[in-house]
Amino acid sequence: MDDLDTELLSALRHNARISVSSLAAMTGASRATVAARIDRLVASGTIVGFTIRTGHETRSAGVRAIVMIEVLGKLADRVADQLRGLPQVRALHSTNGKWDFVAELEDRDLASFDETLRRIRLINGINSTETNILLKTSKTGF
Repeated sequence: MDDLDTELLSALRHNARISVSSLAAMTGASRATVAARIDRLVASGTIVGFTIRTGHETRSAGVRAIVMIEVLGKLADRVADQLRGLPQVRALHSTNGKWDFVAELEDRDLASFDETLRRIRLINGINSTETNILLKTSKTGF
């Protein structure tokens, strides 16, 4: 990966719909070079997809939170499988330190969120959790 690849990835993270022509003009590379580089980044698995992010105005009012999870013993794989099965878990990250997992949750309202937390805490193998409700997001993406 060189500077051109890094520039292309940065631009695509900001706007996945940017045209090859615009990328070429921004980077000073030809359209053919930009298209070939993007194809190579996709083929190598560096780019695994192109997506959109919805703005807060398009989301229904809901509750978003980060839940840190400590797992007992060697039950991490079993706990992770159960957490991935919950539709409210938008992302699940394994970590080092005190917490074994960090889960990103989204639910429709506080009552539903409370029920989701109850279900998480009842998963066999979870020792403790700490939850932080997200109040405002000022930056998304990389």
